[in-house]
Amino acid sequence: MKNLLILILLVVSLSSYAQTKEYEVSTYLEEGVKAPNTNYIGEAWLNSVLRSDENTPFNITKATFKANSTLNWHKHTDQQVLIIVSGKGYYQEKGKQPILIKQGDILKCTANLEHWHASSKDQDVTYLAIYKGQTEWTEVLTQEAYDKVAKLLSDR
Repeated sequence: MKNLLILILLVVSLSSYAQTKEYEVSTYLEEGVKAPNTNYIGEAWLNSVLRSDENTPFNITKATFKANSTLNWHKHTDQQVLIIVSGKGYYQEKGKQPILIKQGDILKCTANLEHWHASSKDQDVTYLAIYKGQTEWTEVLTQEAYDKVAKLLSDR
């Protein structure tokens, strides 16, 4: 009985040290919402994982582009980092050759660097975009231009 009383007192006293604030838990695993078809060809899904605030100076968005989908040319007012979490896609900076991107790749896009990124012709691509600032859409990437890149990179 004495041991039970000591155990109860110990549990009660330790519980006063327990965290009482609720955790804020979210997930990047959810597909998110279908993006309005404004600055891309195909189908894209976005999940706003983290929004900037007074304590966090950047955003994180999970984007999934279904196969044969692409963003238009654009640039950001600040650096953007893309972390490819699944699938394959294409990436190109203005004036450079396009490259194949795949799971595990990390791309750093400097501020005001005009570029585009997309899924591959036959696979979805999912990435986490870490960024702050604004996006400026500069030029439409046509289906014909995307198809040329897909053909070029499918031979590699």
